Amino acid sequence: MGKDLGVAFITGGNRGIGAATAQVLAVAGYQVVIGSRTGAVSSSYGVGSVRIDVSDAESIENAISEIETSFGPVEVLVANAGITRDSLLMRMSDADIEETINTNLIGSIRLARRVLRPMIKAKNGRIIFMSSVVGLLGSAGQVNYSASKAGLVGAARSLTREVGSRGITINVVAPGFINTDMTDALDESTKKAILGTIPAGRYGEPNEVAQVIKFLVSEDGAYISGAVIPVDGGLGMGH
Repeated sequence: MGKDLGVAFITGGNRGIGAATAQVLAVAGYQVVIGSRTGAVSSSYGVGSVRIDVSDAESIENAISEIETSFGPVEVLVANAGITRDSLLMRMSDADIEETINTNLIGSIRLARRVLRPMIKAKNGRIIFMSSVVGLLGSAGQVNYSASKAGLVGAARSLTREVGSRGITINVVAPGFINTDMTDALDESTKKAILGTIPAGRYGEPNEVAQVIKFLVSEDGAYISGAVIPVDGGLGMGH
């Protein structure tokens, strides 16, 4: 464990990419706090946890206030929590559209807004929005999800122009198909079809995404802001 690098808050941090990121940042020396709907932590490496529903403004306020009281101001935010409500648009309900955009896009923007004031005061901060390869590549049956993930790019770049001079960076990480609960649920024929589209010929691992996040929030990443970093085995070809 390295020196204390400050408080890192990771939403959706109890599994998959979020859990891998929490572990990597904890080992690096950050005081990691995981946010999830249940407030539970499914790990053994000693991190704090709070209950949060990122689609609810009051829940965001309560969770971050709790972190500030117990641990101090958030210096690294990884807005990782997200949902899918997949369907062809003609069959997609209003709730499927609204819940996906409220959680993935509006929730991330609200989180960033809430942690910004202490970052501006400290003239230091790191914000990571978790997008997806389909945010710019597109995906049939995911109009709502793709729109929410594409919106994060505009948000990050606009926010970079607002606060980039204050020592704060805002970047977007865009994973492709990663070995998580989502991919585990796919049938073999679907998995085979997806693999055929990935130049690397394999799914990514959560730790591979976590290592990119670790770099972006470190001092070595201080001159990178408003960037979209793909971690997709070449699937999006830089989109």
